[in-house]
Amino acid sequence: MAGRSASVGRTVAILALLGVLVIVLVTGAGYFVIRRIAVDRAIDGARQLTLLSSRVVEQRVSDGILKGDAFATGQVATVINDAVLHDPIVHVKLWGPDGTILYSDEPKAIGKKYASGAQELAELGKDETSAEISDLTAPENTYEEGSGPLLEVYTPIETPGGDKLLFETYQRYSSIDEQRQQLLRSFLPVLVIALFALALLLIPLGWILARRLQRSAREREEALQRSLDVSDRERRRIAGDLHDGPVQELAGLSMRLSASAESTADPAQQQVLRESATAVRGSVRTLRSAIVGVYPPNLEASGLGPALEDLTSRLRHEGLSVSLDVSDPAGYGSVVDQLLYRVCQEAVSNTVRHAGAKRLRIEAAVTETEAVLRVADDGRGLGSEFRPGVGLGSMRTRVESLHGHFRISPANPRGTLIEARLPRADREADAPR
Repeated sequence: MAGRSASVGRTVAILALLGVLVIVLVTGAGYFVIRRIAVDRAIDGARQLTLLSSRVVEQRVSDGILKGDAFATGQVATVINDAVLHDPIVHVKLWGPDGTILYSDEPKAIGKKYASGAQELAELGKDETSAEISDLTAPENTYEEGSGPLLEVYTPIETPGGDKLLFETYQRYSSIDEQRQQLLRSFLPVLVIALFALALLLIPLGWILARRLQRSAREREEALQRSLDVSDRERRRIAGDLHDGPVQELAGLSMRLSASAESTADPAQQQVLRESATAVRGSVRTLRSAIVGVYPPNLEASGLGPALEDLTSRLRHEGLSVSLDVSDPAGYGSVVDQLLYRVCQEAVSNTVRHAGAKRLRIEAAVTETEAVLRVADDGRGLGSEFRPGVGLGSMRTRVESLHGHFRISPANPRGTLIEARLPRADREADAPR
């Protein structure tokens, strides 16, 4: 139970860490998105402010400003000083069609001509605006140096005579930073709180889900173990019935046939009886081999070592060189012994049917924490299209259901290695016989 609680705790902890990671990532992404939106909104505000200011100036501009008329210039200066030059606008220019500065809040700039002004005017249509970070090193911005980062916004206006002029404002870029910070302060906490609330909601949901998954896995393990127990009991019953019934009867029949052969005087009849006795003894050996395959009768009585010896004895008669090394012949506990025996049985069967091996090495050993079984052959090994069959797949499932490890890999120097590792948790409760 403690292990299962720890497993659920680890699952929830992982979920919580993933939630924190998601919060960090989403918050970071949200910060940059909100920051971008804030900058865009601030620039849009600067465009709107310049467009509104241009409409005010357009109502007071006259054709005389194109000729440098002092009265016309004074009218523009008055409306700009009174209605336009207020924070965040710090400088204003009015450009002629040829790029001449017709008005500037810096009188030294009036009358100077720059191609950039004419170019901007040519590119803008009515009610269009253009905004960019001011290049204070450009010649036309000589008198704006020292004002800090500025945002230039352009828009066209018209004189009463229909001539197009370019109205330009310089706005403090710090005002955009202020609007950006204000928007971040407004929305970022909401985003973070919402994400944390979602994470807090996911933790109990994750806990419930982990418990359900754990309960489902436990129920599957219990169902599998019940089916395995039923299967083992049925195997044991069948093996016992065969051993106590047909095997004993056939063994007795073999002995009676041998005795009859010795007591008869007819050579032909004697030969038939001897051959019959030999055939019956062969059937007895076949049945005993089958019984060992179904359920080894000496697994519980003598332990894992003798059971594996019986399992592999017939292989030696079939020409396969078998090396068997069991460090503790008495075994490692009934549950572990039964499963290791089944794994070895399936591995041996796989070797005989598919490997084409000449040698088979079986090792069973124990460490402080687990029992280990290794079955290695020198056969054709694992091909590129190798897929474990149903038997080996079942063994993997059974081993992993007991929290063990199952591995199929190439052997050294050639062949296949099948390894099963099982924890020794039941060794004290179910001591070796």
